[in-house]
Amino acid sequence: MDAREAILTLVAARDPDKTICPSEAARLLADDAGRADDWREWMEPVHAAARALVAEGRLEYRQQGEQVAAPDGAYRLGRRPRN
Repeated sequence: MDAREAILTLVAARDPDKTICPSEAARLLADDAGRADDWREWMEPVHAAARALVAEGRLEYRQQGEQVAAPDGAYRLGRRPRN
């Protein structure tokens, strides 16, 4: 499993209007690698995958429940609303 797959797996498991924290994907990757205590080392690959998924229009960044173009600080990832 890679960072992109981890993010998409977690988002798909949530209700459409719910979000995930990037650290959830990092923890999933660390657990998958058998190194659950080292989840922080997975954060940069998760952030990179998140940037790509947002750029592709598959997901959106959210802060305080609102969609933002570029996060300033901690963010969550959610599905883009269907038009």
